[in-house]
Amino acid sequence: MNTYAKVVVPGSPITKSNFKLHNKDGRAILPSNTGTSNDRYAIYEEKIAYYARLQNPGVILEESLIAILKVYYKSEKRHPDTANITKSIFDGIEKSGLIVNDAQITRIITEEFYDKENPRFELEFFGESKYKISYSVEEKIEPSEKKLYTSLRKSPASKLLKTTKDKKEENTNSSTCEFCNKKVKEDNLIKGNGGKTLICRNCFNKLF
Repeated sequence: MNTYAKVVVPGSPITKSNFKLHNKDGRAILPSNTGTSNDRYAIYEEKIAYYARLQNPGVILEESLIAILKVYYKSEKRHPDTANITKSIFDGIEKSGLIVNDAQITRIITEEFYDKENPRFELEFFGESKYKISYSVEEKIEPSEKKLYTSLRKSPASKLLKTTKDKKEENTNSSTCEFCNKKVKEDNLIKGNGGKTLICRNCFNKLF
C-alpha cells in the first residue's frame, strides 16, 4: 500500500470561486463552459487532477494523511488568500483518484512563498501509518521587519464614499443575468450562492 505521494502543479494557484449554482436536484455545481471567468475554477481543478495522476501513476492513498502544501505565488502584493486555497487544490486531487476523499487529510501545514519566474504549488502526502509530524514555534533572536496587511482592508470611512449612483447601479444589476447580461423579470431568474448570483432560466437550461 502506498504511503507517500508528491504533486507539483505549475502556474499561479487560485482559490475556488464563491460562485455556485444548484441543479434541479439541489446539488451545488461549478460551471466550466459558461464563457465567463467562473470557468477557470473548474478548469483549474481538472489541471490539478491531470498532474496528480501523471506524476503518480497507479498510486492510491487510502489511509489518513499528513499534507504539506507549499504555495509559490508570482506576486507578493497580489495573490489569493492562502487560507482558502486548499479547497480547490484538494478537490482537484480527489478528482484525480490519488486520494479517496479529502476528509482523510487529518493534518495540514500550508506555507506561502514567492517565485516570479515559476509560480506553482507543491503538495506532499504522508500516510500516518508510517509517518508522524512535529513542529515548533520559536522566538527569533533578531526580529525581522513586520509584514503589515492593515492597508489592504477597507476602512469604514471608505465604505461611506459609495455614491447614490453606485447604489442605483447595484439595484439595476440585481435584475440582470450574470451570463448573458440581459435584464429579465424576477420570476425568470434563478438565484445561486445565497442569492448573490442571478441567472436567467434560458442560460441555466443551457448549462444542463
